[in-house]
Amino acid sequence: MARIVHFDLSGDDPEKLIPFYKTIFDWKFSKWEGPMQYWMIETGPADQPGINGGLSKRQSDDRVVNTIDVENIDSVLEKIQKQGGTIIAEKAAIPGIGWFAQFKDPEGNVLGVMQDDSTAQ
Repeated sequence: MARIVHFDLSGDDPEKLIPFYKTIFDWKFSKWEGPMQYWMIETGPADQPGINGGLSKRQSDDRVVNTIDVENIDSVLEKIQKQGGTIIAEKAAIPGIGWFAQFKDPEGNVLGVMQDDSTAQ
């Protein structure tokens, strides 16, 4: 079975996005020492399920939407708006699974947030 093992975010000014994601999700960023401007993103401890990713300067309009698991979707949506993000798909139930919403960060990246909740209707 194939699994997502990395994600890439991009922005016209990627360094402006670092405080956005640090504040909302407590992600850690480290500058990559390679031949291009790139930051590695650590989303959590290696012994927990999940994936890490990277951040670079936007090269095109192409986007990949990844979904981020959160403990409290309402709190996260509030933080997103306070940090300059835009909710583009309001919180909605996926019956028996949980709550889902989509947002745009300040540079236009589209991502989803999901809170597990088997009672969601």
